[in-house]
Amino acid sequence: MRIIIQRVSSADCKVNGETTGKINKGLLLFLGVENRDTQEDLDWLAKKIVNLRIFSDEQGKMNKSLLDIEGDILLISQFTLFALTKKGNRPSFIRAGAPDFAKDMYLKMSKALEKLLGKKVKRGTFGADMKINANNDGPVSLIMDTKDRDNF
Repeated sequence: MRIIIQRVSSADCKVNGETTGKINKGLLLFLGVENRDTQEDLDWLAKKIVNLRIFSDEQGKMNKSLLDIEGDILLISQFTLFALTKKGNRPSFIRAGAPDFAKDMYLKMSKALEKLLGKKVKRGTFGADMKINANNDGPVSLIMDTKDRDNF
């Protein structure tokens, strides 16, 4: 799994003009799934996300987690995170997870995050053309890949 984590003061997702998810202070997550991802990858990543100390404390240092600030999550599926761009100018998405598998992992990630947070995770619509608006805070953006977890 690959994820882009953005600290936001607010974010929302619209599909065909309808809002599917909207949050205030918290994390905007763009999740990419590949076929070799496992439940172990998902569990590790979910715990890492909610415990990352990337929110400012009273001294302005990044010492607080999403749990500490009682922040929200907007989770967006994004198969393009597995784009291969080495050859030519048209990205290849052959490493992206098969749609049924990726959707299942996306929904499982949402449930895992909800369990850890103790509240509802807002979402986009899997496979839809989504319009994402975000007010980045910082900006603070991180990229993580569960296959590189030894580096985190």
